[in-house]
Formats: sequence, C-alpha cells, structure tokens
Amino acid sequence: MSRQAPPIEPRRIEPGRRVKLHVSIHLEDGTEVLSSFDDQPMVFVVGDGTLAAGLESTLLNLPVGSDTQTLADGSAIYGEPDPALIQTLEPSDLPADFAPDPGQVVCFKTPGGQETSGTVVSSDADGVRMDFNHPLSRRGLRIRVQVLSID
Repeated sequence: MSRQAPPIEPRRIEPGRRVKLHVSIHLEDGTEVLSSFDDQPMVFVVGDGTLAAGLESTLLNLPVGSDTQTLADGSAIYGEPDPALIQTLEPSDLPADFAPDPGQVVCFKTPGGQETSGTVVSSDADGVRMDFNHPLSRRGLRIRVQVLSID
C-alpha cells in the first residue's frame, strides 16, 4: 500500500520574507496613482519599511502566484489623518510664482533635508492651508497585487 505525500502548501507572505511582486493602487474613480505592472516588480523584505504598514498588512498570507484586488480606505493603509497636520503657510514661505489649486499635491523639503508632500486645501490673502497627512489617507483605494515569488 503506497502512501501519498501531503500536498505542498505554497509559500505565503509573512514578516521577514523576501517578496517579489507587482502592485497597483487606483482611486475610486479609476485614476492610477501607483503601478509597477509596466515596470520592474517590487522586491523587498516584509517589515523593512519599503511599504506602508497598512499596505503590508493587506499582503500577509497571500500565496505565491496569487493575483488579487482589495478595496481599502486610505486611512487603513496610510494612517488616520491628524488634524494637527493641516497648517497655514504664509505667502512669504512659498515661491512668488506659486499658484495654489485645491487638491494639488506639492513636494517640500524639510529643514532636515527630507522630502514631504502636502495637499492644498484652500488659499486666500492670509496664506495657503496645506494638509500634510498622506495624500491618499482620505481616499478610497483599489489595490491589485500579483505575487511573483517569496523567499
């Protein structure tokens, strides 16, 4: 009587594993905000900070070979918006030719040399109200992930 070996379970995404995958993020209206599908796949170790923690959590337990889509609230992926991160910048702090448009995402350099982005909320003679929360934290998102390999 021969015994069959139990089926081998495919590798799944877990903390500490090296993962190679494609990912795309679309807004509710279909606008693509990020995609690696037409480029090189992303390669990273789960937990190394390459991806936002909320995005990483949507990947956990996906098996190699999966191609899946998920709907998510941006705050679950990029963190709850913090009202303290909405600030008014004085006109003198902005370039003279800057023409703010509500919804516009603007990149800034911090005094420490790091880049950060802010979204224009509104503007008037007193300044420009900027939201320095992640630009996608208040949006509904559709995330597609295709897992190519897991080491």
